[in-house]
Amino acid sequence: MKKIVYLALPAVAIIAASCATQPSYEERRAQAMAMMKTSFKEKGQAKLDRIDQDEMQHVCSQYPGGHDLPKEKGEHLQKSQQAAIKYPADGQLLGDWKNGEKVAQSGQGKQYSDDPKKPSGGNCYACHQLTKQEVSYGTIGPSLYNFAKVRGFGAEIQRYAYAKVFNSQAFTPCSSMPRFGHSGILTEQQIKDVVALLMAPDSPVNK
Repeated sequence: MKKIVYLALPAVAIIAASCATQPSYEERRAQAMAMMKTSFKEKGQAKLDRIDQDEMQHVCSQYPGGHDLPKEKGEHLQKSQQAAIKYPADGQLLGDWKNGEKVAQSGQGKQYSDDPKKPSGGNCYACHQLTKQEVSYGTIGPSLYNFAKVRGFGAEIQRYAYAKVFNSQAFTPCSSMPRFGHSGILTEQQIKDVVALLMAPDSPVNK
């Protein structure tokens, strides 16, 4: 028995030393960020500042998809993101749904090879069904077909739709949906047009 104990002790010591030297999450994160910044190269409009994370991204990196996100952290994120939503100064939330459909169909913008002087698209069909006419759409996000027909056409739903497109994290922390307004992907007018696509009674979304 003594021999077994003596042989086991070095192994225990090695394991203990290994545990004691394990880097913390923050240390691993700092190492990963440093590695990425030395590996990635700026090209066109794709700058290295895209790697930098704000509070929401930092937290969600620890809880991918929001899984196991502590309730307190989730509530804090929601409040901070809701406070960052900027509604139109003119109070108008609806634009032209026909232009909104163009935004939904376009996947252009923000890539290094895209012209930054041209407007970006929302690429909405990559994740959602919106109309019957479109047969090629993604299913990462829920179907938005009959969006207002189901939820109503009122001012409260319009405001929710605008806020959701502007900053999805204000409602679903760690959502995979881009923060189109918050991140400057779409302009205020483009967001209005997308909201009109969702809300207008004569939009193909509600037919």
